[in-house]
Amino acid sequence: MAKEKAVPTWDVSDFDNWKTEDFPIGMVGLEAGNSRDYATGGWRSDRPVWDESKCKHCMLCWVICPDSAIEVVDGKMTAINFDHCKGCGVCVGECRFDALKMVPEHSEEA
Repeated sequence: MAKEKAVPTWDVSDFDNWKTEDFPIGMVGLEAGNSRDYATGGWRSDRPVWDESKCKHCMLCWVICPDSAIEVVDGKMTAINFDHCKGCGVCVGECRFDALKMVPEHSEEA
C-alpha cells in the first residue's frame, strides 16, 4: 500500500500582517489540478481574435497553445477561453489559414 503524502497547508487568516519570512518559498500548488480555479488571462495586453469562417479546424492552434485556452468540441475549435489565454500569440503564428489574429486587448476588435 502506497504511503499518502501530506499536503502542506498554511494559516492565511492573518495574511495582511505576514512578514517576508512568513511567505512560503516559491509557488507551491497545494492541490493537484487546480489551474481551472485561477483566471490568469488578465495578464494579456493583446488577444487573439478567431474568424470562424476562415478556420479549417486543423487543430494546430490547440496543439501549440501553452495555456490550453483553445476550446474544442467534437474535434472542432469552438472558442478561446480568455480566462486562461495570456495573449502569447503562438496560436496566431501557427495558424496557416489566417483564422486567428492578434489585436490590442482594449481595441474595438477585441
